Amino acid sequence: MTIENDIVALLSSQLLSEPPPLEPARELVPDWQPLQPFERPPVPAAVLIALVRRPEGHTVLYTERSPDLRAHSGQVAFPGGKIDGSDVSVAAAALREANEEVGMTAEDAVILGYMPTYYTGTNYLITPVVAEVTPSGPFVPNPGEVHSVFEVPLSRILDAEAYGRFRVSRGGTEHSTWQIDHDGHVIWGITANLTRLFRDLVVGEVAA
Repeated sequence: MTIENDIVALLSSQLLSEPPPLEPARELVPDWQPLQPFERPPVPAAVLIALVRRPEGHTVLYTERSPDLRAHSGQVAFPGGKIDGSDVSVAAAALREANEEVGMTAEDAVILGYMPTYYTGTNYLITPVVAEVTPSGPFVPNPGEVHSVFEVPLSRILDAEAYGRFRVSRGGTEHSTWQIDHDGHVIWGITANLTRLFRDLVVGEVAA
């Protein structure tokens, strides 16, 4: 049986069964180092890595953020955002954001587990929540937040040859992230790095 066909059973042994504890700020190392140290604690956030069940196999759900947003406008992202005080759990936050952004119904998702937290150079501490989703209807982008919704076949996500490098300069220093090109969309930055971490976890490799 291929990895794609047995992905749910495989992930049940690879993912964390509970959200990881949020580490003290002094012990965190961001994915890129900002010019100035942060003056506030990291902002807890959650993203949903949704494995969507389709007749041809699982896909992974992505959004293209609205070009009108102030932060990360036009970039590709997983559904997600800041964890609110009203959210009863990290998973609830990720599902709420998915509902707000693309109309995903929480009842359509089965939480499979959690990945280790990811600390960004913009001071967000992200918990990736992995779920299998059997959609009861189409995903509909919220025009205030999301420009479009698209899915990438899981088989492509798991293919190491699908990944290149994206280079960006910040404050005169060059940084590099993973990059995936798919159907006219360029996935890079935090989202591509999380995708690669997910891929490496599935296939049992250590991230490079």
